[in-house]
Order: sequence, then C-alpha cells, then structure tokens
Amino acid sequence: DVQLQASGGGLVQAGGSLRLSCTASGITFDDYAIGWFRQAPGKEREVVSCIASTDGSTYSADSVNGRFTISRDNAKNTVYLQMNSLKAEDTAVYYCAASARLVLDTRPDLYGYWGQGTEVTVSS
Repeated sequence: DVQLQASGGGLVQAGGSLRLSCTASGITFDDYAIGWFRQAPGKEREVVSCIASTDGSTYSADSVNGRFTISRDNAKNTVYLQMNSLKAEDTAVYYCAASARLVLDTRPDLYGYWGQGTEVTVSS
C-alpha cells in the first residue's frame, strides 16, 4: 500500500525556520510529483509548493515565494520543505501529496495520495 508520512512540524516564533519532510513508500518515488498543501482552521486547503517528477521544476504560492524552498532526494524517497521567515499566517496543518501527472498541478483533487499532515504553529 501507498504511504506518505509528513514530519517536522512544531512550534516556532515568527521569523524562525522549520524544515518539513515527506517520506513515501509503496510508489516509484521518482515517477511522482510531490505537493505541499496546508489547511488553517476555518479555511480551505491551499497549495504551498510543488516539485515535479521529471526535471525537478518547482512552483510556490505567492504567499510563500522567497521564504519557502521545496527540494527532493529521490534516493531517500523524501521531499523537503524548508520554511524560513515564518509568519503567524503560516500556522496550519501541512500535508504532502503525490501525483503521477507529468505537469505541476496546484489543485488538491489532482493528487492521488496523501499523508496525514504535520502541524506548524507560528507564534507572534
């Protein structure tokens, strides 16, 4: 079976940094694009950043561009999200997801596999 495990969340002060990890099993990892999504209380799930399965191209939402960096280590079946200059509005549950499509998608419904999420809380 396919499993995605997100980890690395926690409590951090505004301006601080965290690195999230997403480790996959049950799939040929380098055939899948990986996306990070987040959901804050009372809000819909939104895309944060994605990385392609082919050339490693990336997408980042305007709200995090320049602060967050996504990368992947296919040998470890792991994708990372380095989060710097964190703001209170970054507080959310962060989910990683996998897509077999060859293009970078930002819609959650186009990702077939999801992890359980990891909580990030940024205090002001």
